[in-house]
Amino acid sequence: MLYPLSSMKPQTSHPATPRAASPLRRYLFSTDHHIIGLQYLALALIAVVIGTALSLLMRLHLTWPALAIPLHGPILPEDYLALVTIHGTIMLFFVLTTAPQSGFGNLILPAQIGSRHMALPLANALSFWITALALVALLSSTVVPGGSPISGWTAYPPLSAVASAGPGQGAGMDLWLASIALFGIATTLSSINTLVTIVKLRCDGMTWQRLPLTVWGWFTAALLSLLAFSVLLAALLMLFCDRHAGTGFFIPSGDLVNGTLHAAGHPGNGSPLLWLHLFWFFGHPEVYIAILPGMGLTSMLLANFSRRKVFGYRIMIATTLLIGLLGILVWGHHMFVAGLNPFAGTAFSISTLAIALPSAAKVLSWIATTWRSKPHYTTAFLFSLGFVSLFITGGLTGPVLAQPILDQYLHNTFFVVAHFHLIMAMAGVFGLFAATYYWFPLITSVIGRPGRLMNEKLGRWHFWLTFTGAYATFLPMHLAGLLGEPRHYAQLSGLPNAAANRLLAPTLSINTHITYGAIVLAASQLLFLWNLIRSWNHGDLAPENPWQATTLEWHPRLQPNHQAGWPIPPQLHGARVGSEPQKSAQSHHAKAGFESPNEPGSQPQIPAHGSAPPEPEPAGITVHRGPCIYIRDQFFPQWKPPSPALPEEE
Repeated sequence: MLYPLSSMKPQTSHPATPRAASPLRRYLFSTDHHIIGLQYLALALIAVVIGTALSLLMRLHLTWPALAIPLHGPILPEDYLALVTIHGTIMLFFVLTTAPQSGFGNLILPAQIGSRHMALPLANALSFWITALALVALLSSTVVPGGSPISGWTAYPPLSAVASAGPGQGAGMDLWLASIALFGIATTLSSINTLVTIVKLRCDGMTWQRLPLTVWGWFTAALLSLLAFSVLLAALLMLFCDRHAGTGFFIPSGDLVNGTLHAAGHPGNGSPLLWLHLFWFFGHPEVYIAILPGMGLTSMLLANFSRRKVFGYRIMIATTLLIGLLGILVWGHHMFVAGLNPFAGTAFSISTLAIALPSAAKVLSWIATTWRSKPHYTTAFLFSLGFVSLFITGGLTGPVLAQPILDQYLHNTFFVVAHFHLIMAMAGVFGLFAATYYWFPLITSVIGRPGRLMNEKLGRWHFWLTFTGAYATFLPMHLAGLLGEPRHYAQLSGLPNAAANRLLAPTLSINTHITYGAIVLAASQLLFLWNLIRSWNHGDLAPENPWQATTLEWHPRLQPNHQAGWPIPPQLHGARVGSEPQKSAQSHHAKAGFESPNEPGSQPQIPAHGSAPPEPEPAGITVHRGPCIYIRDQFFPQWKPPSPALPEEE
């Protein structure tokens, strides 16, 4: 739906990559934020495929420890620990951090604030290539002598500080350190770019209170990234110095590892607890870096498809900032079993319980937004509902682990694995799926083609299989943890200790169930990949603003390929493209649950022959209201000027 833009003010635009550039320059070494966002998403897709394959290998080994892997043979204990390390590192850094913050942030954020570019295009391109180099460095650790590190994605010293501590702790561990350091540098550059863009490049009328909640999610996550990754980079440098420069930050004096006395000649008396403080000062904010953008997107999609305003919009902004603030104050609850001072443990326990308050406020807003509405059950809306469900389920175990006395028993069990996989991994992934289905027309239009829609029928099958597989995989892990299953054991049966075998025997059937659930969960993603590949070239052509959204990324002048004939005007949407007949805008809206942009029974308005051409649209964008303004099933985009009959809504 097009609206007059006569009141818009001119805005200086920043030219994207020249159209005459070669394909290599345009799509590989581009400074266009659309291309860079697509590169980030492609990198995250490669990473998630690798990470998923590694997780399946872990599950197969835990269920059938004697199973021989083709071209490899049996999985040894050090192989299992290496799988844990690389899987956790890939999924946390290169998927859950990269895709929402750098991928969709680059693609969507500028348009949502009325800008045509990111503030620092060269730094933006550089941050992507540093991220890609970091992934290459991490994967290279699998082929160096000794193999991948076995100290887990948390890299606790002294295991990570001493090369002779085990297989993979030599060159493999050095590559891990280099990889995470490079990733931290790239993320810092990307975060600075995001913050400067939001602060400096908002269009006329885009006040802070009119920012979409997705932008608030990106903004808060970028602030957290600057603080958290700065500390992590310092910790990585200190650990590297312990390994190669003779320092003793984390190595206790007289530490005995594999029969060798270490740190006897090192200055001072290092403490592994220092690493825990530094790492978890990064590690817990990282949880919110991964899911805050998904929280913002969920709020917007629930409102959009329910045709409701976001309930308590200003409160949702405040809770986003409050979650970010409290997120950097609760790192100590990861250290209840590390000999933490009891008074400090009490303080961290209280702060951890406090963060449940803004989280609960968000859940109440999501419920109130959709309460007694008649939502349009698109695939994106279903994945948003799935995000809410997983966030609640995973969050309910947070207060349990926030109690030091309970955490003493549960900390090193699969109960913790279940908790963070539900609230961070699966909730974060559901947010990514919602974003992909919702913004797919904008993604496909980046490379100079009309935007396309993903198949809704395949999308619904994908949602229900993924939703079922997620709960079938991670809910039973709570039971395995309560039964005492350790989360770092490479084998649960056939152990030399008879008492350990008796302890773990009740968990064997649960682990078999978990493995079958994981197979279903992984296999259902093949449906998503097929839908993605098929829709990329053969999906239905998307009309302009296919979801009748109010935010600026659907403004015709801000979409990636508007100069190449997309968005397609409604009167031309039924045309044939190539040999593939496309559905009309009217039929698409009926199928998706929306009415046509035209009044029922009316025909698209086509200019009469010989009439004056329409007045060209000015280059500037002006915002007149906040997002998600719906009145009596009508929606009012942020760029539509207010009329006397419709006072400005906030």
